[in-house]
Amino acid sequence: MSFQQGLSGLNASSKQLDALGNNIANASTVGFKSSTTEFADVFATSLSGGGGLQVGIGVQVAAITQQFSQGNVTSTNNPLDVAISGQGFFRLSNQGTVNYSRNGQFKLDNQGYIVNAAGANLTGHPAINGAISSGSLANLQIPTANLAPQVTTTIGVGVNLDSRASVPATATFNPLDPTSYNQSTSLTLYDALGGEQNLGLYFAKTSDNHWDVYGTITNPSGTTTTLNYTAAVVGPPAVPASTAPLGSLVFSASTGALTSSTVALPAITTGQLGTGAAALANISATNFALTGSTQFGTAFGVNALTQNGYTSGRPTGFSIGSDGIVTGRYSNGQSLQLGQIQLSNFRNPNGLEPLGNNAWAETASSGQPLPGTPGSGSLGVLQASAVEESNVDLTKELVDMITAQRSYQANAQTIKTQDQVLQTLVNLR
Repeated sequence: MSFQQGLSGLNASSKQLDALGNNIANASTVGFKSSTTEFADVFATSLSGGGGLQVGIGVQVAAITQQFSQGNVTSTNNPLDVAISGQGFFRLSNQGTVNYSRNGQFKLDNQGYIVNAAGANLTGHPAINGAISSGSLANLQIPTANLAPQVTTTIGVGVNLDSRASVPATATFNPLDPTSYNQSTSLTLYDALGGEQNLGLYFAKTSDNHWDVYGTITNPSGTTTTLNYTAAVVGPPAVPASTAPLGSLVFSASTGALTSSTVALPAITTGQLGTGAAALANISATNFALTGSTQFGTAFGVNALTQNGYTSGRPTGFSIGSDGIVTGRYSNGQSLQLGQIQLSNFRNPNGLEPLGNNAWAETASSGQPLPGTPGSGSLGVLQASAVEESNVDLTKELVDMITAQRSYQANAQTIKTQDQVLQTLVNLR
């Protein structure tokens, strides 16, 4: 029986050395999880049950278990390298076959999809018009198309008008006559084709705490149109030219705060825009906000000029946040959500089936995947431009290898000793 015991010990030690060798070989493999060998003793079955003098018949390898502990996170220069800090796995799709991985070394294929070295697609929630669609899953893709322009529909202006100013000497507004208004400023608007239109705003005091606001639009060709302008009528009787204000402002005499605004932008025609774009729709007083404007006894100043339009933009890069959201950056200064990486966790990660190429497959033992976004529930967060190193501790592995080697040698020695004992019996006469 000692031969069987020694042989089982040799087999078990050999399996342990295999596991240790595999760990050491993958010490530099990103996302690799080390394995440990678990042993169990073996007893022969007896019809009468185990007795006090029963001796085991050796050892067996009960399991080779992977250790899903966290590996060190190391920074890289690749924005598509992603490390998971905490629990969870990347969900990958290889031509419809789903597997899971901790290796976050990704790249773009020729169609802009995010893939790993084996060509499996990284999956997540796609974005529709910049909004994450959390109810669906798709292969994540970085688009190369230009960002479409957005027409201006809201305007925000914050100014301080000097309460000490006098009523302009010239009553009829003329943008070319500085004596017909007190102060002016301008901001850029965008038409439906992304053309830049310069909106000029002119402030003319009418009485204490009351101001009129006039406007002009200058298209990319340099042609300026005075808004709300009424052309002169040739008489008789002659009607002089006039310009109606865009609206008026009323300020509090005690605090200088804005109490009323009727400023609105009239529709601007295709001809006035000069870019072939559709007419710029009227922007009502509700969407033309002068909130925060004041009338103090200090010099005129502009505190804020905002609007929600922009021209078209070319993709210039992208970034991945800790929550897995992939954000694209464009040459017009805008950013747009392109998708969100999904992670999956398992009740029993040790039940996953290793597939090689740093991938695992779901099994009945692992349980069904528990999907979620990074940082939610028990799932870890992501770190872009970083990878998770192998969790192999080389020092421990080398020490364990010495122990396994000694165990192998000792088991070989038991076989040698048993052989000598049998040889002695054979030589008896």
